[in-house]
Amino acid sequence: MYLYNNPNWPILEWNSEKLLPLLSFVRNRQGKLIGKMGALGFEIRNEANLEILTQEIIKSTEIEGEFLDREQVRSSIARRLGLDISGLVYSERNVDGIVDLMIDATKNFDKELTKERLFSWHAALFPTGQSGMNKIIAGEWRDDSTGPMQVVSGALGKEKVHYQAPPAALIENEMRLFLDWFNLEQKTDLVLKAAIAHLWFVTIHPFEDGNGRISRAISDMLLAQSDEQSYRFYSMSTQIRKERNSYYDNLEKTQKGGVDITIWLEWFVNSLLHAIENSEKLLEKIIYKHHFWIKYSRINMNSRQMEILNMLMDDFQGVLNTTKWAKIGKCSQDTALRDIQDLIEKGILTKSEQGGRSTNYELKLNET
Repeated sequence: MYLYNNPNWPILEWNSEKLLPLLSFVRNRQGKLIGKMGALGFEIRNEANLEILTQEIIKSTEIEGEFLDREQVRSSIARRLGLDISGLVYSERNVDGIVDLMIDATKNFDKELTKERLFSWHAALFPTGQSGMNKIIAGEWRDDSTGPMQVVSGALGKEKVHYQAPPAALIENEMRLFLDWFNLEQKTDLVLKAAIAHLWFVTIHPFEDGNGRISRAISDMLLAQSDEQSYRFYSMSTQIRKERNSYYDNLEKTQKGGVDITIWLEWFVNSLLHAIENSEKLLEKIIYKHHFWIKYSRINMNSRQMEILNMLMDDFQGVLNTTKWAKIGKCSQDTALRDIQDLIEKGILTKSEQGGRSTNYELKLNET
């Protein structure tokens, strides 16, 4: 029996006493993070918001097995937020679509969630009416014309059904109940409400595709309400991507259980805590990078040097040597060595103490 088959559905229950200590702790960390960012300058807040939104969109699509180009996502967000940044690239329609969805959910977090708004989000996700090679109904509830909506895994002929959604004939009423609760219920803590909304929406599974991405956008909308601002300083989807197997396992267990959803709420709040903790580390990098470029704003550098320095301050993989510099910068090894030696003379790079057959380089410590 699935969750929606329970005679008490959609009235859900949870153990408030068990959740309260964890929720209070997370709310405290959430408030500290928002306060810290509020004390920073407008430019750094914009940089942080751009980075977090970029991560949120990329990771939310990765959860579904789709991989977007990072620079396209970043450029699309920057254009829609009116941010004056360099290096913007062309972004494809499917990228612009999910960016439009996420910005609407987080920037207009205080607006009513309606069927028409959900339809516009879904149409934005699938601008061509295609999901991969398959034609789907975009901007409308699913109709189950090809059979019941199921979440399956495994090879053809050996599929395992993890979940079967309510029949299409029930969607209109199910979504009316959900939207009434979403827009009118005010007693539940907004973090818990974000977790409940996520579960409730994917349990109904009202669309042919894109339910996971839209459910996470709905969660982000409620988390923005809890933060009382549209700026995003932590990415829930990034954390869910890291815990993807646990995410699906907890959803499946909850959807096959009774109306007590304490385990799901506990998992969601813990994931939010980890998202906030990881965001604090990311924000330190953003602040560091901001101060770095202020300090070296009058130092003459070429585009290769600027690009690779930015990479070093982000999540650079492995060690930096002339071979890797030449590959990234699309230049000869002689040119790479000249670039590196120039930055050493300017006090920005130094030789690494790590051993190896080739000389490695790294940023000088405490250069900001």
